[in-house]
Amino acid sequence: MTFDHNRLMNWPFKDVVRQYDDKDTILYALSVGVGADPIDPRQLRFVYEQDLQALPTMPIVLGMTDMDFLTDPAIGIDLPKMLHGESGLTIHAPLAPVGTIISRMRFVDLVDKGAGKGSLLFFERSIRDAGSGNPLATERGCFVLRGNGGFSAEARKTLAPRAIPDRAPDEVCTLPTLPQSGLLYRLTGDRNPLHVDPAIAKSAGFDRPILHGSCAYGIAGHALLKVLCNYDAKRFRRMDVRFTAPVLPGDTIQTEVWLEPQGAALFRCKVVERNRVVIDNGFAEYETATPICSSRSASH
Repeated sequence: MTFDHNRLMNWPFKDVVRQYDDKDTILYALSVGVGADPIDPRQLRFVYEQDLQALPTMPIVLGMTDMDFLTDPAIGIDLPKMLHGESGLTIHAPLAPVGTIISRMRFVDLVDKGAGKGSLLFFERSIRDAGSGNPLATERGCFVLRGNGGFSAEARKTLAPRAIPDRAPDEVCTLPTLPQSGLLYRLTGDRNPLHVDPAIAKSAGFDRPILHGSCAYGIAGHALLKVLCNYDAKRFRRMDVRFTAPVLPGDTIQTEVWLEPQGAALFRCKVVERNRVVIDNGFAEYETATPICSSRSASH
């Protein structure tokens, strides 16, 4: 299949309108592990319709539906080999637990890594309230097109990621995932069969279906919300990550956090069972207050 990178970069994105209700808000929170302690009132506010709040990372799954470029044969993306490489979210205003948003995506850059290495497709997506038009969040990210490289003679480098400090983390938060995590999370909108169909996962080089990168992102966001903000969603401002290895449903994710001045933090996530870094070079911004953990460890 021929890869038409010019057609891809000129894809005519349109506004996407997405209504969501309390069930969507609760489902998203449950799918990233909130509610694992069902008597913790800080978690219940995200999974119980009484005084319900939306998780700050929820915009990542709202309105991400104008994706026909993925299956357009004239573009030729090798979809089973496509992965989520980077993801970032800047929060402009709290998301209401029930509402309607308008989303618009655009491609920012396409970097050819060479034949056999694939390419990096950078995108940006604006998310705003449909009623007021006010901005709610800006998503930035990168898709790794492992099967689509070698279309350009130009060799370009991408920006170096933020370095993780060479010292023990200030905080550690360990959260489990369920064996059915991928089956649950796909109901939030991403129906890529890579995360549910064993045959398709094997064709892409995996022994079994892997967890969505955006689900791992949400679980890391859950850990940061707990450690940095004591589950106060209004204090959560920004979260950027690089995905470095797949997470399998059922893995335990350990988030290590290094506190920086002026409401910033660096972090990475490891799968405990394999001692493998799956999210690296993470960066977060938040309104400062006393962290939930006075020790170096927090877990459910």
